[in-house]
Amino acid sequence: MADFEEMLSGGHPNSLGRTLEVVDAVLADRARYDDLYQCYFSTDEVVRLRVSNAVKRVTIEHPDWTMDFIDGLQSDVAAIDQASTQWTLALLFDLVEDLLSDGQRARAIEIMKDNLAHHSDWIVLNNSMKVLGAWAEGDPDLARWLEPHARRLVDDERKSVASNARKLLRRIGAQDTET
Repeated sequence: MADFEEMLSGGHPNSLGRTLEVVDAVLADRARYDDLYQCYFSTDEVVRLRVSNAVKRVTIEHPDWTMDFIDGLQSDVAAIDQASTQWTLALLFDLVEDLLSDGQRARAIEIMKDNLAHHSDWIVLNNSMKVLGAWAEGDPDLARWLEPHARRLVDDERKSVASNARKLLRRIGAQDTET
């Protein structure tokens, strides 16, 4: 972990830093995925941001590898109060959707619903709406749950949030009300 943590630290927080090198190392040796995962528990917020990016990239290539960590992602990582961690979880859940057990899927929905209901970060809200909206197709209970949350966000001052809320309302078949 120390090796990856050092590689993922420093520089401007919005830069990838050496994230792609870490991804390449994990893709070359699956056993190193655990070292990457452990970096989620770094005290450095920038490291955790880059870990999220790296895990997403590995998951795109090998969703099954991420399933080895799904329980920890849904408990320990979901408990990390950092926007980049939360919005990445929505993307990860979507990438591994077909591999989730019923219980894991239910937990993923619970995490995203909590983020949609209580988070203020625009990327967390947008990713949660997009994934939950897709998952609500064929799930009328989830669609019903989503409707009041989408209606609340239709008037959000952030254009992307408001736009995604309107798209979500259309996707779940709810009448959109322009304001």
